[in-house]
Amino acid sequence: MIDVNALRALHSVATHGTLARSAEELGFTASAVSQQIKRLERQLGTPVLAPAGRGVVLTPAGQAVVDFSPDVFQSLERCIQAARSVAEGAPRGTVHVTAFSTAIRGLVAPMLPALKEACPELTLRLTEQDPDQALQSLDAGNADLALVHDADGLPLDIPDTMSRERVHGDVGDVIMPADHSLAHLGRPLTNNDFDGCAWVTSPPGTVCHQWFWRVFADSSSSPDVVHLVDDFASQMSLVDGGDVLALMPRLARPPMREGLVSVPLRRPPRRDVQAVWRTSADASPALRAVLTHLVAIAQPNGDGQPAGEGR
Repeated sequence: MIDVNALRALHSVATHGTLARSAEELGFTASAVSQQIKRLERQLGTPVLAPAGRGVVLTPAGQAVVDFSPDVFQSLERCIQAARSVAEGAPRGTVHVTAFSTAIRGLVAPMLPALKEACPELTLRLTEQDPDQALQSLDAGNADLALVHDADGLPLDIPDTMSRERVHGDVGDVIMPADHSLAHLGRPLTNNDFDGCAWVTSPPGTVCHQWFWRVFADSSSSPDVVHLVDDFASQMSLVDGGDVLALMPRLARPPMREGLVSVPLRRPPRRDVQAVWRTSADASPALRAVLTHLVAIAQPNGDGQPAGEGR
């Protein structure tokens, strides 16, 4: 009989290309992953990996095993979830959730009190990861549910073995002092309104930095970016204390400080937040409970308006 953990280790090595990166994903040492692979080779009676420079490659036998491994994982998970759905009168157990930072603050954290009250025997374990990492953790079996986003409409590469549900629509607004001249126009702003304005924005490589520059993509002049700061509370402090504006996603925005206002854009940057899980876990009562509470906390205040958001 093939050891399932060893099979999962081989699948991870096939995904990441090295024992070290696989070990980091699985939470083991490289030596432990190597031992699992050797155990699998003994069980199969044939090598599944071969050295290639500083990494490893799959042998033909190893590739054949990896090709069948998703079917094995899905069948096992369906078996487990079917048993739990019959045995559990109420959701219980542990659900491992991975999410990007602002979804943790704007969706997961506000959801926890209601989830605890409704499902006292259910435990939620949370890990912060960017969308690509979150999907890898989900595929590797290290997470049960991932919260991911599409960056301004760019599609996510979600495998066919996974299901998804849109739980939230997020948009960006401009944060400025309440006495700023643009705060009283009584209409959504365009990029042409910002001539002469200075900005604080997130550093290059972040989604919000991409959002910012897309707002000004068709502008006749480049915006004056004077600060690059990743933390949104720090951005708000700079808006409060200096002559700068900030573009913030509503999901990421800290409670508004007195003396500051949020002004909408005519063509705001947008992103959808998706909950993603392995389709083989569809029958899980615990997963369904978490998903239901996520949707409930995201919707009461409308699209792009997470519950509990300061205005």
